Amino acid sequence: MTPNTGILAAAAAILFGGPALAQQAPAAPTPQGPTKAELVAIEPEWTKVCANDPQTHKEVCYTARDFGTKADSPIMAFQLFDEKGSDEKLLRLLLPLGVQLKPGFRYALDGGAFESGGFDVCFPAGCFGETKLKRALVDSMKKGEKFAIVIKNQANAEVTLVVPLADFGKAYDGPPIDPKVLEERQKKLQEELKKRADAERQQQRDGKQQ
Repeated sequence: MTPNTGILAAAAAILFGGPALAQQAPAAPTPQGPTKAELVAIEPEWTKVCANDPQTHKEVCYTARDFGTKADSPIMAFQLFDEKGSDEKLLRLLLPLGVQLKPGFRYALDGGAFESGGFDVCFPAGCFGETKLKRALVDSMKKGEKFAIVIKNQANAEVTLVVPLADFGKAYDGPPIDPKVLEERQKKLQEELKKRADAERQQQRDGKQQ
């Protein structure tokens, strides 16, 4: 469920800018003022995966989904980890290169009070942000509608990413997916995203030739 560099493309460039995304799309100006994006889901549904932690010998599940500004332009991976028996859950985000790491990020559920999280490390695929969530907040998320995440881009402007939580509770409380089914689903998704990207590049080439 972790996106590769290929999916952090044009939509990310519009929000975050920066040379790290130039390989995927033409350079776009980084917004100078506050920006808000209502994200849409990339996959057809949330995915729950479970496995035993070899160190703690406890079952750990994560419920995840990728989101973007458009259905074919993923910019963020949203993953909530749940260790059996623990009251604290781990929220992990993967965002494009170009976010400011030092201020971290803020998050809120359905217009509630904002809380803070931090960025851990960046890789070529993007930057990882993490924070621990109380069980009460996760229970509210299962019935909630929108989860807002606020970061700062290279121009020091705030970018608010709004994640829709429809069906999150159903997946979180439901059974985990079969690994073979997950592998096949991810393969089909990557193929579909590649087809859409190829079609968009062809349209751009055709437009330049006219």
